[in-house]
Amino acid sequence: MSTETNKKMGLWGLTVLVAVNMMGSGIIMLPASLAQVGTVSMLSWIVTALGAMCIAYTFAKCGALCKRSGGMSAYAEEAHGKSAFFLSSYTYYVCLVISCVAIAVSAVGYIKPFMPWLDTPVHTFYGVCAVLIVTMLANFGGARITGQISAFTVWGIILPVLGLSVIGWWWFDPQTFMSAWNPHNAGTMHSVSTGISLTLWAFLGIESAGANSDAVENPERNVPLAVLFGTVFAAVIYIASTGVIQGIIPNAELAVSTAPFGLVFSHIFNPTVGNIVTVAAVIACVGSLLGWQFTNAQVSKAAADEGLFPKIFAKTNKAGAPIAGMLIMLVAELLLAVMTISPNLINQFNALLNLAVFINMVPYILSMTALAVMLKKNKVSKAQYRIGATVGTLAVIYSLYGVYATGATAVFGGTIVTLIGYIFYGFIAARDVDSEAVEPVTE
Repeated sequence: MSTETNKKMGLWGLTVLVAVNMMGSGIIMLPASLAQVGTVSMLSWIVTALGAMCIAYTFAKCGALCKRSGGMSAYAEEAHGKSAFFLSSYTYYVCLVISCVAIAVSAVGYIKPFMPWLDTPVHTFYGVCAVLIVTMLANFGGARITGQISAFTVWGIILPVLGLSVIGWWWFDPQTFMSAWNPHNAGTMHSVSTGISLTLWAFLGIESAGANSDAVENPERNVPLAVLFGTVFAAVIYIASTGVIQGIIPNAELAVSTAPFGLVFSHIFNPTVGNIVTVAAVIACVGSLLGWQFTNAQVSKAAADEGLFPKIFAKTNKAGAPIAGMLIMLVAELLLAVMTISPNLINQFNALLNLAVFINMVPYILSMTALAVMLKKNKVSKAQYRIGATVGTLAVIYSLYGVYATGATAVFGGTIVTLIGYIFYGFIAARDVDSEAVEPVTE
């Protein structure tokens, strides 16, 4: 084995990386959100896990087959042209702005036990703004610092979630779990759909799994396997942790909690342990937010490099951080935070979550429908084409179901946001037209 191969990541290392990247802060508020649906949401987890594996496989294949940088935007262009590159970048950018605000809301929720004055909507807004500003400023140091901080802080939530998934069953009460099955007596299909819009949030980020294929041994084999194994592992932990917490904490108490994992560890052990877990979760939120803000700055920079976003998004400092783009993004986040002030933090989080999930399905569908094109371009075997095209189609169908599950409000708002993107692209397309090559109109 060559020295270069020794430096590359193997299947196990990439699997862990995929799982850690997905888990992050995606789980942190979900037990409280899912408690509003009931333990019937366990069915939502199963459907979401199967759909997420199809999505994971599709993105892994796209990452291995696409011969250029740009992630989902580049995949989309393969099938739908330049406008799809812009629309994917634009909607993903908007989705991450919304997601960052939702993560900041989660962090403030976990801070509340230590700062009760954050209970009012206005003070919650101040807290969200403070978290957004501090993390954005930390990103000015560039990718190296952001990566180091995020890699450390993410364990602040992963370790408690893993621990609860293993030891929590000693305190699990089947009666508590079953009594919360369907607290609002809604139809099963309706409840499952409502839960899917929440559980799908936990898997957002799966699209980045194939981004490191150049640093992986045998990427054509290991990237798809690592993505699938990592997704299965994350799904098992998600289902186990939310299931056990719903069997320990009464549903009415869990549904209004702003720090569900701190609450369950307080029940199992004592308030001191619960406070430690709460602090660790806050740290994890901050690290996750740091990483996503930097990722979004890179998304806008890549689009600016392609001439699809204003040039200001491409300007970087000595550390390689696109500060101007980061500041623009921060303004967008703060404006969104103003618009989402709510007396109920859980409702605020859920509204942001549903909108982010819907908007994120736009680049998902645009990019995943390009897999068949890339399979043809790479002249794969008929068997490989059939498998890839079939799984890719299932991933798209599931994504469409995810759109439906977000509800009318999110679909309405998300559709308007998406259509606004076409207005922007109209100006970009007009700018690219060579006026000298256009024949004058004669009367």
